[in-house]
Amino acid sequence: MSNPSVAASAASPDGIDADRRRGIRITVGVIVAFIVTVLALFTNKVTSPRVLSDTELKINGAFKFDKPRIFKDFQLTDHSGKPFSLDNLQDRWTLMFFGFTYCPDICPTTMATINDLMATLDSDIRDNTQVVLVSVDPARDTVEKLSQYVPYFNPDFIGVTGEFLQIKRLATQLNIAFNKVTLGDSYTVDHSANVVLINPKGHYHGFFKSPVDTARMKLTYQSMVTSF
Repeated sequence: MSNPSVAASAASPDGIDADRRRGIRITVGVIVAFIVTVLALFTNKVTSPRVLSDTELKINGAFKFDKPRIFKDFQLTDHSGKPFSLDNLQDRWTLMFFGFTYCPDICPTTMATINDLMATLDSDIRDNTQVVLVSVDPARDTVEKLSQYVPYFNPDFIGVTGEFLQIKRLATQLNIAFNKVTLGDSYTVDHSANVVLINPKGHYHGFFKSPVDTARMKLTYQSMVTSF
């Protein structure tokens, strides 16, 4: 025979309310978890760099090779007097520009634009990017000269100089042309102003066509990094 007091307790309003409260808490917890997940996915989609098609990249002045190109090692010197070779292009992205300190316009403009670009990049991409200026005028661009010129634009930028043939071979492999032009008793250097992109494997990944623009370069560069 059942105990009347036990049956009455099981059917009491307090017992029913406790079950309802527990059910409500579980339901609310599931809803909150769902909302948090949706918001996280939405935020990630909004904040992640957009991946552009090859056509969109070209429209915005960037060209990515279907297969990154391997190029040979080189031996140069950075503006701190340290050796600079292919090893220095490993494990991070490199934006490489060929120019010279006596350049009156395109070189300082490009260096300033790249500096502006670095300030706008997503932090994880910026932290994994280095900027290198390779001199096409090594006769005048000594280590000392570059050490004064390059940090003016950004203290983290790297200036590189060395033997002319080493620079010429590197430039040729990266599709950069340059030529000395006599001007009276002095000279200047005509050169390609494209910005070369080298991926973390040390391979020639693509380039940004001159003249570069901060907004378009950010859009295309972050797209290529994201899709790598």
